[in-house]
Amino acid sequence: MRVAGLGFRASADIDSLRDALRAAGGCEGLTALATISDKAGALPLLALARELGLPVTAIAHDALSAINTPTQSDRIDALFGVGSLAEGVALAAVGPGGRLVSHRAVSQNGMATAAIAVRGVT
Repeated sequence: MRVAGLGFRASADIDSLRDALRAAGGCEGLTALATISDKAGALPLLALARELGLPVTAIAHDALSAINTPTQSDRIDALFGVGSLAEGVALAAVGPGGRLVSHRAVSQNGMATAAIAVRGVT
């Protein structure tokens, strides 16, 4: 299982999400995209998922509180209870035993972040 976690501002567009994903290592081998549950229905994310032929995994806020991320942002921690939303949702989506293969990467316009986590044989 290989999942890209995405964090993004409300005004991010599909190009921002694509750019963050590209910066994190690209879409090759991905089995899903993941984000926080209240952003899972965002049109740019759904468009990217459709374009890539991937499902979107919605992660509940309370699932993030037990996840330690290598990247730490005080703002994101205050909002979501985790140091990096992209890293946190990627790790939550792959489940226990998962590990990051790409830490948080930021789109060039700063509107989106992506990280990639894996579990099992990749």
